[in-house]
Amino acid sequence: MKIIIPALILSFFAIACTSSPVKDDQTQLLEDVSFLASDSLEGRGTGTAGERIAAEYLVNRFKTLGLQAMGDSSSFLQEFRFVPKSNPHVMEQGDSTTLGMGTVKEVRGNNVVAFLDKGAANTVIIGAHYDHLGLGDENSLYKGEPQIHNGADDNASGVAVMLELAERLKFKTSGNNYLFIAFSGEEKGLWGSNFYCKNPTYPMEKINYMINMDMVGRLKVENKLAINGVGTSPQWMPVLEKINVDSIVMVSSESGVGPSDHTSFYLKDIPVLHYFTGQHEDYHKPTDDVEKINIKGMVSVTDFIEEMIVQLDSSGKLEFTKTVDQDDENTPRFTVTLGVIPDYMFSGDGMRIDGVSEGKVAFRSGIIAGDIVVGMGEIEVVDMMSYMAGLSQYSSGDSSQVRVLRGEEELKFNIKFD
Repeated sequence: MKIIIPALILSFFAIACTSSPVKDDQTQLLEDVSFLASDSLEGRGTGTAGERIAAEYLVNRFKTLGLQAMGDSSSFLQEFRFVPKSNPHVMEQGDSTTLGMGTVKEVRGNNVVAFLDKGAANTVIIGAHYDHLGLGDENSLYKGEPQIHNGADDNASGVAVMLELAERLKFKTSGNNYLFIAFSGEEKGLWGSNFYCKNPTYPMEKINYMINMDMVGRLKVENKLAINGVGTSPQWMPVLEKINVDSIVMVSSESGVGPSDHTSFYLKDIPVLHYFTGQHEDYHKPTDDVEKINIKGMVSVTDFIEEMIVQLDSSGKLEFTKTVDQDDENTPRFTVTLGVIPDYMFSGDGMRIDGVSEGKVAFRSGIIAGDIVVGMGEIEVVDMMSYMAGLSQYSSGDSSQVRVLRGEEELKFNIKFD
């Protein structure tokens, strides 16, 4: 089928393929995020024309950076095919399947893979997913009519930082080669990274470690940067604790398992880190637009990651360690929610709310963003784990009382779970 590409996008390609003055970091980051998060790409849904245009943009950027193609058959692209299931986080390869209401067709997506050869024995994977939710799929938190979900933070921001690192690492370090992978299908259940790990285009035994940037475009005034996976190698923390970049405050977690592409590599016994600047009310909504991106913050994140890579350059191959994962049997299971977005960067007592979903339990009850949940029923909420333990007590239709701190005042809300 012939795809008609808008003139705006053709102009981007023309610029990418011609020589131009070297741009400063902020300008290039903003240009990459702005293109990937433009309405013309219609949300970059996996298997859509917008995703294919985004992939071609990335191919051209990799070519301009002088990187080698490392996809299928000397191409930058690695095609994968999946059949969606009723649970988008369950993966299955094949041609088609029937799910009660008709046939679900195979989806074809592409990872974009490029290699920076430094003549080293080991290779570092630097990855970020470039797909998003299109006009809004089953993962959207927006309940209105279909709208473009541009995904500026999720995850045009991570892709832009990946490209910036590719530019910088051309001129630095020699202890590792670098494999840059822009994954698709992440929003559908880590399709692209799962496929890559099962069908690598570069020998997996030569991989040193993997870095994943997913949602790094909203560094807040507290300068808190979440780094997940620090328990996957004993060599992570001694290096990370020494880095001092723009007063960034590291908020770390040990688990190598999480809802992003680093998980696929952790499950192959590869040390991983996931960089993340935090949740916000625009997550998985049409309002995640480029105007809300903190470009200066993205430069700080890039500087931080670059410094870590440089410090590890002469460390050889990192030792891998298993972690106690987030889906461990001790994690409370729950079937109801308040309909809030937790502040994963909050380090005080309780569970701070970063956003409230319209029409959900918290919204209807008068709970607002910024409130700190300190109690649910008989459970004292002191952290995320105790918050989940509180939720695990209830089923749909149950009632409870939620206590929150709003400033210095403690408020009580009587709620009923959906």
